[in-house]
Amino acid sequence: MTFIPSDHIQTILKNLPLKPGVYLMKDKDGTIIYVGKAKRLRNRVRSYFNSSAEGNQKTLRLRENIVDIDYIVEQNEVKALILEETLIKRYKPLYNISLKDDKRYPYIKINWQDDFPKIEVTRRVVKDGSRYFGPYVAMWAVQDTLQTLRKAFPYLTCDRDITGQDERACLFYDIKLCNAPCIGAVNREQYRAMIEELMSVLNGHSEEVVARLDVEMNQAAEGLDFERAASLRDQLKAIEFITQRHKAVGNNLTDHDIIALARDKNDAVVQILFVRNGKLIGSDSHVLEGTEDETDAEVLQEFIKRFYDEAPEIPRDVILPQEVEEARIIQQWLKDKRSGSKTTITVPQRGNKRDLVKVAQDNAGEALRMMRAQWEADTVKQEQALSELREALDLPTIPNRIECYDISTTQGTAIVASRVMFVQGTPKKSEYRKFNIRTVSHAGSDDYQSMREALTRRFNRYLQAVEAGPQVAPGGEDRDETWRLLPDLMIIDGGKGQLGIAIEVLKEFGLFDQVPTVGLAKRFEEIYKPFDPRPIILDRRSEALFLVQRIRDEAHRFAITSHRARRQKIGMASKLETVPGVGPAKRKALLKAFDNSIDAIRKASVDELTAVRGINRDLAETIKAELG
Repeated sequence: MTFIPSDHIQTILKNLPLKPGVYLMKDKDGTIIYVGKAKRLRNRVRSYFNSSAEGNQKTLRLRENIVDIDYIVEQNEVKALILEETLIKRYKPLYNISLKDDKRYPYIKINWQDDFPKIEVTRRVVKDGSRYFGPYVAMWAVQDTLQTLRKAFPYLTCDRDITGQDERACLFYDIKLCNAPCIGAVNREQYRAMIEELMSVLNGHSEEVVARLDVEMNQAAEGLDFERAASLRDQLKAIEFITQRHKAVGNNLTDHDIIALARDKNDAVVQILFVRNGKLIGSDSHVLEGTEDETDAEVLQEFIKRFYDEAPEIPRDVILPQEVEEARIIQQWLKDKRSGSKTTITVPQRGNKRDLVKVAQDNAGEALRMMRAQWEADTVKQEQALSELREALDLPTIPNRIECYDISTTQGTAIVASRVMFVQGTPKKSEYRKFNIRTVSHAGSDDYQSMREALTRRFNRYLQAVEAGPQVAPGGEDRDETWRLLPDLMIIDGGKGQLGIAIEVLKEFGLFDQVPTVGLAKRFEEIYKPFDPRPIILDRRSEALFLVQRIRDEAHRFAITSHRARRQKIGMASKLETVPGVGPAKRKALLKAFDNSIDAIRKASVDELTAVRGINRDLAETIKAELG
């Protein structure tokens, strides 16, 4: 059905200017739900309401909620981008891609503008004459680095006004963690020279420092000044530790951020590798929200804008796995943020940079896997998700047992219904079940009848299990518990039509009032309750929606896997059906003997085939000839 915007929206669309600017979409409450920028406002905003948007579910959900549109004209695209980021930061619109874990990284700050520079840790980089080194991905990494550096370069940490005239130094001088300019042990020039060498090490240029210390250590040893030689040796070890920690990744690399993306369904994680002065100094991952139905290029592009809008430092080069549409505009924006120093966005095809992109992609995949594992292990989030779901659906109890059903078919063949079980918010795969649908003709597909058969068989098993009572297996487990326990919530993947079938089946078994059931529409992830035409829309950032999506995705995955396995089995059996003399009983015996593998039957020798019950030598030779 064609979407027709309201008269108010149509008037706005007709009168939008062909100029660059920013548009703000609002819902019925006047809340800004999306902020975007455009080179030509009229063309961009209209695209949300024409046929090109039909294939994007996120856009469809967005435009269903748009009641009003404001816009601000800007001089050019770069200014529009800056305004877009400002407005997104201010309003946090529901449908914009956002960083779930917006971070400020720690940096090492050296107050070089002071006569006797001190060293501290900061998360803000400002133009005050100080020198900054980083970013580091964790505070412990910064503290560990400084603790090691101080052994080689005993810098000031006190708040004294350094005149060189103090009577006594502090304890740090006695334990060789400060060279005491306060008492004149070193003067201003000597102290600043030491700090310059410290900065060289942080910059990855430690060769000259190491060479000088090595010469001095050997001279001290030759002069029998073993105490000084030992001190210099310790300094060298500290510098070696720092330089080895930062992996060299290429002679031509200076300051770069390498960005890669991993996605799975509605989840997205971006990984960044930080390269400074040719050394890989760290990496970090960011979880993104609102990425569904967006292309990888769009997700990367929006991440760059969100991330560098807050970043205290902009690298000289941003390396990506693929091109992004707004690269030119973003480069100009980053150049402005670097006060005129150019930043280049590149997509390498070979060499060290391409290898680093692959490293970042591998790490992004691992971060995504870990994120999901951590969610499954986080009982607080699971409890929050279940509590939110109970409230949103007005359930009588917390839905600790959730069953979800899905149908998988290809043109009506090998139809399979899947049931997945989530217990206390996590999948319980031992209770997954599949139903090979038998009552639907292979000449056509009937998802409603398939769902009816699956649910009827499920609740028939329920009645049988209740009547029989607990059936304890040798291991002490109740084999029929999965059938006897009713779910606290049953989700039917397929929307209102499938939900109607579920209601009919539940009523037939007298369970309608005992099993809370909802339908999940595939198009907008809307949830429907029985006899209520109004959909329930879960908050896009809620743990409840994340749980529902995981359940739905798992049901779909299990249905597809089961369907594929059944199709393959049917395919194998059909090949055997063409062999003269092989009927249903012999076909079943052959498949059982060779682990359902047609390749194993094809490769088997005549003697191995005749070992199967009912297969004589003549038939074995026929099988070999027919299967080739």
